[in-house]
Amino acid sequence: MKITFKQTLLSLSLVTCMTACDVNRLPETNISDMTFWTSESDIKAANNYLYTFLPGFSNEEVWSDDAFGLASNSISDGSRLAPATAADYNSPYNLIRAANNILEKAPRAAVAPAVLNRYLAEAYFFRAWGYFSLVQKYGSVPLILKTLEEGSPELTEAAAPRETVVDQIYMDLDFAVMNLPTITTLGAADYGRISRTAAQAFKARVGLFEGTYAKYHAKGDATKHLNIAAVSSKEVIDSKEHTLFGIYFDLFQMAGEGRQNKENIIVKQYGVSSTERVVTHAYYRSSLENGNINPTKSLADSYLMKDGLPLSKSPLWSVPDSSHKVFKNRDLRMSATFMKRGDAMMTTKPIFDIANLVFNKTGYMFRKFANVNDWNTQASVIDRPLLRYAEVLLTYAEATYELKGAITDAELDMSINLLRARGEVAKLTNAFVTANALNMRDEIRRERRVELAQEGFRYWDLIRWKIAETELVKPVLGNFYFKNEFAAATVNLAPDNVILVQDASFRKFNPAKDYLWPLPINEIALNPALKQNAGW
Repeated sequence: MKITFKQTLLSLSLVTCMTACDVNRLPETNISDMTFWTSESDIKAANNYLYTFLPGFSNEEVWSDDAFGLASNSISDGSRLAPATAADYNSPYNLIRAANNILEKAPRAAVAPAVLNRYLAEAYFFRAWGYFSLVQKYGSVPLILKTLEEGSPELTEAAAPRETVVDQIYMDLDFAVMNLPTITTLGAADYGRISRTAAQAFKARVGLFEGTYAKYHAKGDATKHLNIAAVSSKEVIDSKEHTLFGIYFDLFQMAGEGRQNKENIIVKQYGVSSTERVVTHAYYRSSLENGNINPTKSLADSYLMKDGLPLSKSPLWSVPDSSHKVFKNRDLRMSATFMKRGDAMMTTKPIFDIANLVFNKTGYMFRKFANVNDWNTQASVIDRPLLRYAEVLLTYAEATYELKGAITDAELDMSINLLRARGEVAKLTNAFVTANALNMRDEIRRERRVELAQEGFRYWDLIRWKIAETELVKPVLGNFYFKNEFAAATVNLAPDNVILVQDASFRKFNPAKDYLWPLPINEIALNPALKQNAGW
C-alpha cells in the first residue's frame, strides 16, 4: 500500500503522543544525537514536525474591517495592551529552533547530497516562514540562526534590523527554490509537501509586503523588494505548474482538495475523510454559524457588479428591498463567500434564509468552508489553503503597478482578469479605468480584497498600505435591515437603514504605535537588550 504524506503526518502525531506518554523512553538527547539522524527517513520524520506549525483556521479576519465577531476585537478597535506572553511571538521561535536543529544535524545522515539538500530546503523554507510571521507583527526581532543552549550569548542580544532579518528570509528561500522538487515531481503521494513554486510564491509574498511597507511607510528600499515580488511571482506563472481551479466555491470544499487542484500551492492538511484524518477542525460550526466571524458592509460593498463597476457607478445597482437582491448582478465570488437565501446551512435549518442577529451581528454570514456534513460532525477535514495561485496573480499585478505606476492590458489579462473571468465580471483595462473615472491602484487592491476575503489577508494589507489609520476607525456596518426578514432583535441602525454594529466613537488606531505589535513584556524582562516597540 502506498503511504501518503497525510498518513505520514498522522503517524507522526501518534508517535509523538506515544513517546510523550512513555516515561521509560530514552532521554531526548540520546534519541537525537546517538540513535537518530542516520537515514533519509529520520530526516523526513524530523521535517514532518515543521508542518505542524502551518496555521490552522482562526478568526483573525476580525482584526480587519472585513469582519466582526460576537463582540469588538481589541486589535481592530485599538484597545489592546502589551501582553505578558504571546504565542504569536513564541510559536515562530519554536518553529525556527526546530528548523535550526534540522539544519545542524541532518548532515550527519548517510544520504546523497541531493537528498540532503531537498530536506534542508524544507527546513530553510520553514525558518523563513517563522521569521516572516515575526517581522509582519514586530518589525525588528532577534535573528537566531543556530540552536541555543541555556547560556548562549544570543539569548541576550538586541533585535536585528528589520532589513537584516528580511534579507535572511530571502537567502533561506533562495536555497529552498534551488533544491526543492516541483509539484509535478512530488506527485500525489507527497501532496502537501513544500515545492519549488511554494518557495517562489512565498518569496513573492514577502517581497510585496516589504516593498509596499517600505513605500508607504517611507522605510527601506521599496524598489528592491517590489522587484523581488514581481520576479518571483512571474517565475511561478512561467513555471506552468499552477492554474486556477474552475469553481470558486469548490476551492474551499472537499472538491478542491488534492493534486487535481493546481491552484493550491501551500495548504494546512487535515485529512481526506473522517476515517483518514490528520486532525480535524470545527471552523464552520464554531466560527461561521456561531457568529465569531461575520462579514461587514465594507467587504460586501467591495464586490463589483457584473459590468465591472462599483456600486456607486453601476446602473445595475439599486438599493435592495430584500436580502437576495443584495447579490443580484454581482461578482459570483460574493455569493460563494457570503451566505444567501437558499444556500445549504445545517441539519436543523436545511437552507439559509437570513442571518440571526443574535449571533451574526452584521446581518451577514460567511459561506466559505461551510458544509452541512461538517456542521453535523463538528470534525471537518477540509484543508485550509494558505497560499493559492490566485494570490500569485494578484501579487504580480500589484508589484508591477507599484514599481511602474502603470500596468499594461496584457499584464492585466495574465493576472487579474483571470480572476474576474471566474467571477463573471467584466475585464479590467486601462481604457475602462479612464472611461469610468476609476483608479487603477484601487481596482487592483479591490481584486485582492474580494478574491482573498476570509483568508486572513485584509488586516495585513491595511498595515502595509498604511491605511489602517483611516479604515479601522470607521464605524462597523452590516447588511441592510430587512425588517420583514430578520427575526425580532434589538438593533441599531445607521441613517441609510443599514445595521450599525459598532460606532466610530468606540474605535481608534494610533499610527505612532499600532502599525507594529507590542513585544511580550516577559520577553523584555528576560532580555534587557530587547527594546519595546515605540508607543507600547
